[in-house]
Amino acid sequence: MQYGAKRVLDINLSQVRKMFEQASPTAINLALGEPDFDTPPHIIEALKDALTMGETHYSQNKGLPELRKAIVQKLKKDNNINTTMDDIIVTVGASEALYSSINALINPGDDVLIPDPGFLSYQEVVKIAGANTIPVKTYPENGFKTTIEDVENSLTENTKAIIINSPCNPTGAVIEKEDVKAISDLADDKDIIIISDEIYEKIIYDKKHYSFQAYTDNAITINGFSKSYAMTGLRIGYLSAIPEMIDEILKIHQYNVACVDTPTQIAATDALVKSQQCVTDMVAEFRKRRDLVVKSLNEMGLECIRPDGAFYVFFKCDNPDEFIQKALKEDVVLVNGNAFGDMGEGYIRLSYAQSYDNLERAMRRLKKIVEN
Repeated sequence: MQYGAKRVLDINLSQVRKMFEQASPTAINLALGEPDFDTPPHIIEALKDALTMGETHYSQNKGLPELRKAIVQKLKKDNNINTTMDDIIVTVGASEALYSSINALINPGDDVLIPDPGFLSYQEVVKIAGANTIPVKTYPENGFKTTIEDVENSLTENTKAIIINSPCNPTGAVIEKEDVKAISDLADDKDIIIISDEIYEKIIYDKKHYSFQAYTDNAITINGFSKSYAMTGLRIGYLSAIPEMIDEILKIHQYNVACVDTPTQIAATDALVKSQQCVTDMVAEFRKRRDLVVKSLNEMGLECIRPDGAFYVFFKCDNPDEFIQKALKEDVVLVNGNAFGDMGEGYIRLSYAQSYDNLERAMRRLKKIVEN
């Protein structure tokens, strides 16, 4: 008997998770995109207080009003997006926001543009919806940034949506303002939906982040708390869009998860409305780690571009498979760049979401591989 439904037969499990599971308990894991910081104490206290006060019941499907109000204020202040509480859905991480958006708005047979290299979930979620993925190739000579030319070169007559991620996983590239505006204009002209994954928005160094929804109504803004507030295990995100899209996305969200757990929503509200110093401090530490890793890899002859955001370095390697296996023997876990698309061939992704000391040790171990 064939148990798998046809729509999941061609779905691939995450290569990132596969590498994570192969690692020994003592390995330095530079594969997983998870901040090593503890969740800030005031967020933990808010979570504890919510549990103590018995806040363990359902919330509204769209999320707690106080959290959605805080998200509206955040989007106005940080992203120049004017929206309302009714146009926000609180989701089980940014992943559920992505899944619900695609399954609510994309038809089987539609073409969806996805970044290449890009986060591996994009292709699989689009495939689950029965749609076709069309790669938007980005190039190292342009720092792997998505440009308007890249998007135009990938358009088809059947393009329904484009998924964009800035700062980008796996490259750390940040899209320039002029390209954000130009792609937004294109979306209006061609009636294309932009699904903008902005989960790394706060982890940005020498650039500024711009949101597509500030320039077009044909955009969905997806964000969350996992990366910026070190809340990966609490699984909370959100999306913002115009009512016509929200009404459809809510159908998938409601019958999939109903709502996000209430104590976590209360903690997320505290994350947004209280001091952001914890985010500033984390980003400053990530900057130090980035500079260490980029300098070390380039000195080894493993060429890499200094990323402008997120916490990944994408470096060139003559034989990624061999290098990754040798690194595993040295107790360092890495991910082959080809997991993120054809343009990742010949590259390796390294996550520097590890302590500075661990990164120094990892760099010494990788240096041994290069020298031998």
